[in-house]
This record gives sequence, structure tokens and C-alpha cells, in this order.
Amino acid sequence: MPALGLIDKRPWLAASLVAGTSYWLAAKGQVPGLWLIAWKGAGAALLAAYAWADHPSRNAHLLALVMGLCAVGDMVLEISFSGGAVAFMLGHLAAITLYLRFRRERPAGSQKAAALTVLVAVPLIAYQITGRAEVALYALSLSGMAAAAWLSSFPRYRVGIGAMMFVASDLLIFGRMGPLAQSALPGMLVWPLYYFGQFLICTGVIATLRARGEFSSQSAA
Repeated sequence: MPALGLIDKRPWLAASLVAGTSYWLAAKGQVPGLWLIAWKGAGAALLAAYAWADHPSRNAHLLALVMGLCAVGDMVLEISFSGGAVAFMLGHLAAITLYLRFRRERPAGSQKAAALTVLVAVPLIAYQITGRAEVALYALSLSGMAAAAWLSSFPRYRVGIGAMMFVASDLLIFGRMGPLAQSALPGMLVWPLYYFGQFLICTGVIATLRARGEFSSQSAA
């Protein structure tokens, strides 16, 4: 969709793209702390607004809750790491609820194996990197979200890949607590993996719900 068409038809989505992409640059500048915190939360908050606006559906509103909780997590994380983790964990649990409503009827064996590998491996890696049980517990909610997304009937090349990008972003954060403490890699990749993963999840879910007739008055994405 051309840029002007996106702004006209999906203003919340366009605003989220602007906020999400510009934050990555702003974070490297001299933006005052409180403004930067609000800027950080704006990307996912505007995705929540997009999921809610003009989408009269319990499932779309549940997606908006997921994005809203992640926006809270984005901001609180700058003040309290544990508080931000709790907000994200609640977001993951809400996402799992959504994905379980749309379970794929007959996933292939390889798909089940991939989901199980993610479910088990991510918390183990998180604990191996950080040595912290609370980080592993959070990582279990993260891996549960990604596994549920992968086994859902939402498109894997949008929602599934988006969830895996979220996992990769958080693994880099865990790495920054240990072996990647002196590496520039997390600073380069954490935010784009996270934000564009969320963008793929949000647009993929909404497009699927629209295609299934949940927003009968809406045009196709």
C-alpha cells in the first residue's frame, strides 16, 4: 500500500511505523529521558490503537490488550526491569489466549517439533546466559507465546515470524546481561527485531480476522 494510502486508510498504523522506526534513531541522540520513554512506548501503543479502532471484535480487542501491555512494558522497563518484565509476561499470556483460540487443526510433525523446541530451549538458554531463575520464568512465557503463535492458524510468515523476531530480540537482551555485555550487536538489533516483530504480529492477526469476516464492513488489507 503506497505511503499516502496507508496514512489515509490506516492512520494509527502509519503513526506507529513513524514512532517505531524513529525511536531507534532517537534513542541514540540527546532526547530527554521522559520524552524518550514515552517515544519508546508509542510504537506498540499505536499498534494497540490500530487493533482497537474500527475493528469491532473481541479477538481484535484482545490483540489490542496484548499490544497495550507491551507498550506499558516498553516504558516501565526503562524504570524497573522487573516491573517491565511483569507487563510483558501479562502480554504474552494474553497473546497465548488469542493464539489458542485459533489453533491449527492438523499441524505437521515438523511444526510441532519446532514449537516444542522453542518452548523448551528459550528458557534454558535464558537461564544458561543469565543464571537467574526469574529470567527463565519470564522466558517461559515468551517461548509459550512464540510456540502458540507458530501452531496457530494465523500466517506463519507474518505472525509466526513476528513472534520469533520477538524471541530473538529478548535473547539479545539476555545476552547483554552476560556474554554480549560488551557487544554492540544488542544495541543495533534489539529494537528493530522487537518492533517489526510486533508490527508483523499485529497486521497479520488483523488481516486474518478481516479475511474471516470479523469486520464485515472493512475492506481487505
